[in-house]
Amino acid sequence: MADDPLDPPPEPQPQTPPAVAAASPSPSPPPLLLRPRREAFEHGLLPIPKLIFPEGTLAHTLAQVKDKLASAADGGGRVAAAALAEALQIPHEQAALALATLAAVLPADDPALDSGGGGGADLRDVLLFLYIQSYKRLVPRAHKDSPAVTDVWPSTSAFDGYLSALSPIQLVRSNSRRFMPSQADEEIHQLSYLQKHMANILTLLADSVEGEGDDSLVLTMETFEHLGFLLKFSEGTPLSQAATFFANSDPDMPAAPVPAAQVHDWISQNISASLEFSTEKSISKEVSQQVTSDIDVTMADANASNARNSTPTGTNPAYYRNTTFVEGFSKTSVVKHASDVKGHSVKVLNCHESVIYILAPLKYATVYGCSDATVVLGAIGKVVKVEHCERVHIIAAAKRICIANCRECIFYLGVNHQPLIVGDNHKLQVAPFNTYYPQLGEHLAKVGVDPAINKWDQPFVLGVVDPHDSLSHPAGVSDVQAESAARLDPDLFTNFMIPSWFGTEVQEPTKCCPFPLPEIYCASQSKKLAALEDIRRTIRELQIDDNRKKELTNALHAQFKDWLYVPVVYTNRDPNSKNRENS
Repeated sequence: MADDPLDPPPEPQPQTPPAVAAASPSPSPPPLLLRPRREAFEHGLLPIPKLIFPEGTLAHTLAQVKDKLASAADGGGRVAAAALAEALQIPHEQAALALATLAAVLPADDPALDSGGGGGADLRDVLLFLYIQSYKRLVPRAHKDSPAVTDVWPSTSAFDGYLSALSPIQLVRSNSRRFMPSQADEEIHQLSYLQKHMANILTLLADSVEGEGDDSLVLTMETFEHLGFLLKFSEGTPLSQAATFFANSDPDMPAAPVPAAQVHDWISQNISASLEFSTEKSISKEVSQQVTSDIDVTMADANASNARNSTPTGTNPAYYRNTTFVEGFSKTSVVKHASDVKGHSVKVLNCHESVIYILAPLKYATVYGCSDATVVLGAIGKVVKVEHCERVHIIAAAKRICIANCRECIFYLGVNHQPLIVGDNHKLQVAPFNTYYPQLGEHLAKVGVDPAINKWDQPFVLGVVDPHDSLSHPAGVSDVQAESAARLDPDLFTNFMIPSWFGTEVQEPTKCCPFPLPEIYCASQSKKLAALEDIRRTIRELQIDDNRKKELTNALHAQFKDWLYVPVVYTNRDPNSKNRENS
């Protein structure tokens, strides 16, 4: 399943106020905008120290690793977990995890790699995957009032890095969201990283031929296309079609290899043009924000009326067309169906005391900075990442899930691979998947999640410190194992009912949870149903008149409705609604 083509450009945004327009003229975009593949950087980095090499020796070390892997690869140039473990001197299970992570972030499905990793991975993909393990995330901008932020939350919080000063709920109260790197900022950082390292990357992928100097290293069109793991054009144009030296090649007559130096020049020119355009757009956005308003947002303002789930204004739409945002909701519910989402990924950011329903088949999902919320993720075909959340219930049906820096969260999982737990976590619990909706079976089949396989209770735990964090960490703690997750007490397990807000007709609707429930949880459910039936029988047998019995029944129903009720945001359903999301 290759990366889906980008959606058509979004609807025109409201015009910029004249004062802003005068202060920040919008640059014209280049014909083709080269972008980093966010998935590789957001979901493809593992905190395994032996996968991360010092920048000064990175190219030389990976060249040696390439020689080892090439000698151990099969005739098709594929690398198995055993060969990777031997070359990097890591445990076999970590090597298998690396290949599984690689499979999750490739731009197109690799059947041999997806089938448990038994077929191994293409050597070129492995080398690109190992290279970007040296990437460090963008450092957040400093808060304008750092002492005030420190007073909000103790610096000894379980959250490391920048968020050590902030709990998710304080993040909203202090309005520090604007100081976190934006999507555009992160992509500029990623593109700059690739620009800096592209010469080494091409040398690593190139084949040696007879010749002198730059002409001795060449790239075939097939190898060149593997760079699609790291780069893509915003218009969805394949790299080989955009490159003049490979464009319009005859499939029956493979194009001649091209000198690596020529490829490097072409990529460098495109990256420079994209960086220039993106940087100008970022600057114009900051100017626009300064001209229009610089007022802090209070917690009272961080509600549904200010929530964002669309392409931010003043930024390059190409950054956002493949991602749906659900951001900044408080004390409400949000429903997203397949017809409501854009692209193949969703990001649920900074939502508090809310219930978020993402009932759609997607490739990637991120839940970040949420608290006291429930997030339902219907069917995620690649990977879910949950980061910096507290007291959140995550209900997810997915191939993979990564949990980082969370506290007091419960994960109701239907996952085909072991849940990955990294970072500074506290009091996590896991439980079997516990819900369904009519389209769930269809969505699972569409993204390739097998409900017969559920490894919810087999967490894979890595270290506390994330070496990819740009901020410093105390020395000597990188090998400390992260806290694992406990199984939820079966007596506390409940089925989560998704209300039937929309009467969608489905030919073969899902009528129960497709993931089998373990016997101990089934027994607990049976006991609860028996207790409920006892209560019903007791009410029926009460020696009271019909009016009193009706009052008792109504009181029980009222209490249930009060517990269930949450204001609902109907996405794209009521254009006149006050709580309608921006579209």
